[in-house]
Amino acid sequence: MTFDVDTVADVAALVLILAGALLCLVAAIGLLRFRDVPTRLHAATKPQVLGLILICIAIALSARSWPAVGMLVAIVLMQFATAPLSAHMVGRQAYRNGTIDERSLVADELRDDRETPPASGG
Repeated sequence: MTFDVDTVADVAALVLILAGALLCLVAAIGLLRFRDVPTRLHAATKPQVLGLILICIAIALSARSWPAVGMLVAIVLMQFATAPLSAHMVGRQAYRNGTIDERSLVADELRDDRETPPASGG
């Protein structure tokens, strides 16, 4: 029984798409099920980014063209740049709004920033 390269690549792409879709589903369920902002941010960023990477690898395997790979690399790099930044901004805003349970924080590095009034410029 022999397998050609195209068949193996197609099967690998199907497995990667299934794994990526499951990780994206886990991220969506985590957003709905978790109660506080830090755990929701974790669910929104970690499995979702890994799921997107697996799906992009699957697309690259099935497309088999360098322009498609270049576009997919750009997509993954943009995701790497924007997911942590957006999670950081949402977490910081939740801290400022007081929607984070401060008792659950291991280290509160922003406490001094919140208690110190901003300097007046004038």
